[in-house]
Formats: sequence, C-alpha cells, structure tokens
Amino acid sequence: MDPGNYTGISEFQLLGFSEKPELQPLLFGLFLSMYLITVFGNLLIILAVSSDSHLHTPMYFFLANLSFVDICFTSTTIPKMLWNIQTQSKVITFAGCITQMYFFMLFTGLDIFLLTVMAYDRFVAICHPLHYMVIMNPWLCGLLVLVCWILSVLHSLLHTSMVLRLSFCTEVEIPHFFCELNQMIKLACSDTFLNNMVIYFAAMLLAVGSFFGILYSYSKIVSSICKISSAQGKYKAFSTCASHLSIVSFFYFTCLGVYFTSAAPQSSHTSAVASVMYTVVTPMLNPFIYSLRNRDIKEALLRFSGMAALKRTIVLELKKCPQLQSPMPEPNVEIL
Repeated sequence: MDPGNYTGISEFQLLGFSEKPELQPLLFGLFLSMYLITVFGNLLIILAVSSDSHLHTPMYFFLANLSFVDICFTSTTIPKMLWNIQTQSKVITFAGCITQMYFFMLFTGLDIFLLTVMAYDRFVAICHPLHYMVIMNPWLCGLLVLVCWILSVLHSLLHTSMVLRLSFCTEVEIPHFFCELNQMIKLACSDTFLNNMVIYFAAMLLAVGSFFGILYSYSKIVSSICKISSAQGKYKAFSTCASHLSIVSFFYFTCLGVYFTSAAPQSSHTSAVASVMYTVVTPMLNPFIYSLRNRDIKEALLRFSGMAALKRTIVLELKKCPQLQSPMPEPNVEIL
C-alpha cells in the first residue's frame, strides 16, 4: 500500500478491557484502588529512605529510585484509563498516544536497568563484603543511575522515532488500555518489518541481556552463600536478596512473556490482561515485598510515622511509675 494515501490520523480509540457498561464502575474502582496503593506505598518508601540516615546506603538508594520509577511507570497509563472510563470516552490524540508510548517505554527500560543494577549491588555486598562500601561509593551509584536513564531515553527515542515514520490507515482502534508499541505497529499500513526487527533486537540486547546479567550475579551469590558455614549466616545472606529476586521473577516472566508472544496467534484481550501484571500489579507489590521482608524499612517507616517516638514516650512514662518498677511479690507457696 502507498503510505502517502493514509495521512492525517489525529486520534486513536483505546478499547480497554471491556465495552460492557455494567463492568465500567468495577474496573474504575479496581484500578483506582491499585493506583492509589501504588503511589502511596512507593512514596512511603521514598520518604522513609530519604528521611532516615540509617538507610543512606547503596541498596536503599537504588530502592528509592525504583520506587520513584514505579510511580511514574504506573502514572503513564492508569490515569488516562481512569479518565476514559469516567468520561465514557475512549479517545486519545495521536500526540498523546505517542507521548504515552514514549514515557511507558522509558520507565519500562528504567525498571529493567535498575533491577539489574540492584542485582549487581547484592553481588558486591555478598561476594565482596569487605570492599562493599569502597566499590559501591556514592559516585559509582550516581553514575549507574545516570547510565540507566541515558540508556532508557535512547531506547525509548529509538522506538518512538520508528513509529513516527509509519503511516496509519483508517483503523484507529487499539485493543488495549494504553498505546502499547506492538498494538501501534499492527495498526500501521506501511511496511513494519524494520520496526519488528528493532523491537526484537532491542529486547534481546536490553531485556534479555539484563536478565542474563541478573542470573550471573545470582549464580555468584548462591555460590558464595553455599560457602558460609553457619545456617544463620546463610539465612541472613539469602534474606537480603529474596525481595529483589521475587520482584525480578515476577516482572520478567510477565513482561517478556507479553512481548515475545506478541507475534503468536493470541487474543488482544489476553495480552492486555497480561500487561496489567507488570504495569500495575508489580509496582503495587514492590513496597509490600520490600517492607514486609526488611526490618530496616519497617523500622524506618515506624520512625517516619512517629510510632517509634510514641513507643519511647510510653516506655519512659512506665519507667517513671514506681509501682510498675518494683518487682512483683513472690507467692507464698508451702511445700508439702
């Protein structure tokens, strides 16, 4: 087809999950709740890390960055979907669609790169504990985050510029709840062979490459843990990695599954539901996984909320009470 005959597309239709009117209030309430939990939970992690000097370490520095990215990641898709449900409109402008796609890929790349950097951080902490603070100095931590941003921006710009060169037909319905890259390419009337090659090449180079980097780090970590003689030492070393490993597994298996099966014959509804797992559920679960399994985070959250100060006040008041300080009299028991 001649791409010159198909110009002037100004908007798209985001079909979402269901067109049934009776399901719209349920979808609105469900995704609004998940979005608020995601923003509030990750914001608490950021505030706890920034306000507590005990958490000013490389691991928590990367965790705070991951929480910030997760807030932005979710905010690129969910607010627009909620707005469409509330206004009963499925329209998104062409410029809005391109912008949403750009930021979605930007924060997806940042998630992947930060998870890889966090795996390297755990590798240094467990395999080289005596040199950890020397290797993971503030300059290197800042440089690693900066490199993550640069790579993500370049990756997102590449895909966005590739989409802008395409021509779109009169079919403007996107069977998804956001402007997903693969769905956009499927709507194009011009040749998309180069776009598909760039997608799979970038996925192999960035996502799969990062995944193998994480696997290598954890292979070294497991090897080091096995050399620890005490069971308590093994448990302590493994507990520092368990939260990160669970997030990596959940994110990668859902994210890579969606993109590598995009060419297979499957319904778009299945792809949209699978996308929810890594675009909404994973960012929502991150604060719970890291806080529930991490004593430092829990203590920092208590100090931030003021409950620790309240507890100290109660203890001091109890110490001032002489009746409670005196020991209890021993019972008079006769030995028969």
